[in-house]
Amino acid sequence: MIVATWSHGVFVCSEGLPKQERAGHSVRVVVADGQGGALAIFDRHSLCRRSPDGVWSTIATTEMDLSCCVLVDDFIYIGTDDALILRVNPAGTIEQLPGFEKVAGRDKWYAGSMVVEGRRVGPPLGVRSITATSDGKTLLANVHVGGIPRSTDGGATWQPTIDIGSDVHEVRAHPNRPNIAAAAAAIGLCVSTDGGATWEVEQRGLHALHCSAVAFAGEDILVSAAESPFAPLGAIYRRGIGENCPLVQAAGGLPEWLERGVDTHCIAAHGSVVAVADRGGNLYLSADHGHSWSRRAEDIPGPSSILIL
Repeated sequence: MIVATWSHGVFVCSEGLPKQERAGHSVRVVVADGQGGALAIFDRHSLCRRSPDGVWSTIATTEMDLSCCVLVDDFIYIGTDDALILRVNPAGTIEQLPGFEKVAGRDKWYAGSMVVEGRRVGPPLGVRSITATSDGKTLLANVHVGGIPRSTDGGATWQPTIDIGSDVHEVRAHPNRPNIAAAAAAIGLCVSTDGGATWEVEQRGLHALHCSAVAFAGEDILVSAAESPFAPLGAIYRRGIGENCPLVQAAGGLPEWLERGVDTHCIAAHGSVVAVADRGGNLYLSADHGHSWSRRAEDIPGPSSILIL
């Protein structure tokens, strides 16, 4: 398990205490590379790979501010803080996909910031998360704030889906069911059964509607919720993928309230293993699809993303 952080590199968790790698670097996101290793965005401008034996190398660099990435076949799609989509080919060459700049309604997109104590804070307008359906045929890019543009032709053209006012924070495609996707938004949990073309919103059971992270664990969807991105506490909820019922707060050893909530990219699942990192640096692990939990680590400084290999 790899936990990326905003300013302290990554922490690799296997046996014993977490081992720090690339200390002093900012790591925006970490995802699987399809070869038993990981891809990560370092220091906003570098796309790097970690081999299965723990060796880091740089694939490509750019002056653009990179925010998220996903591997589809031999290509890596990257989102930027300027709300652009880039594509990296196997040779490491980066190209910008102009079709994303032509999405209908793009002129209505806006930065997802807010005023707190007289000061405007929050992330810039940008692609906050990107995912691909399990068959590789559909790309879904979550723009903050601009909805979830969808492409079915490898990123050449994009179509808007959910209303931009939904304020989506993360979108995830199901790992092996190409018709299923879920999104965490400021209006609750959003679920699609047609590959992200349309969305239904679930709010029942949540103590607050502001959802930031989402993942699939077995036959369930897990989503984080809090009063706001700056709330002192948050919680994890679950619901069966095909169920039409209220969400239920996760229990089984997971604290009722997680310190400062759980941010985008900070719920991960692989097989029966699920991990959650809250903003307070606590890492919780489950080996049974999130039904029972134990705390694996604490004081991890500023978690930004989790990957389970």
